[in-house]
Amino acid sequence: MGTVFSFDVRGGEPDAVRAALRDAVAGLHRVDEVFSTYRDDSQISRLLREELTVGECDPDVGEVLRLGAEAERVSEGWFSLRYGGRLDPTGIVKGWAAERAAQRIAAAGPDGVSVNGGGDVQLLGAPEPGRPWRVGVSDPLRPGGLAAVVSAAGAEELAVATSGTAERGAHIVDPRTGRAAVSDLVAVTVVAPSLTWADCWATAAFARGSREGLAWLESLPDVEALLITTDDEVRCTGGLAARLG
Repeated sequence: MGTVFSFDVRGGEPDAVRAALRDAVAGLHRVDEVFSTYRDDSQISRLLREELTVGECDPDVGEVLRLGAEAERVSEGWFSLRYGGRLDPTGIVKGWAAERAAQRIAAAGPDGVSVNGGGDVQLLGAPEPGRPWRVGVSDPLRPGGLAAVVSAAGAEELAVATSGTAERGAHIVDPRTGRAAVSDLVAVTVVAPSLTWADCWATAAFARGSREGLAWLESLPDVEALLITTDDEVRCTGGLAARLG
């Protein structure tokens, strides 16, 4: 997946948690083996070469493709699994894989789980009684600074995902043109229960631009967002303030 994953697990029976961590890490390596577009022997690469059908692939491939189709429907086509006419599920795989890893670890019974995949975070439970998980959102225009701090207070599960140009340049594609999205945004951070969807919605909103993107995010249930424009203007969904702290 071309990124670094980190884990913060609090509480639980140590042996069970260690075993769950090993299982989660093995699962992430398996995801890379199946979905990498850079490996000639991955199932996605073989699917693209028509050496395999979806039905012959690992069941995870069918699940990711179904989720991607749903993301495309909800985003009105602004999120897509196809770039340049080729199947490329990387836009959904990272968030989905991190969320699943967090769920696998949580099944072992710890009090709190945080899985960070390249800066996108899935949170479950709490690090300790009375203290919620908190996630800093980097300010893309002020390196080293924070644009906001998101709190998971009152939520058993919460995800924070950011899409933008600060770290990787103009890598977000406009599905209508197949070229880099022309946007008045530098970053979109989405807060939602599921990292799979938070990651997709951040990408789709960035491609749409600040005005359309914000209006669309406001229409989604259980979703809040912070958008930063190229003019250093901060725009937020109506309920985001309740998630800051």
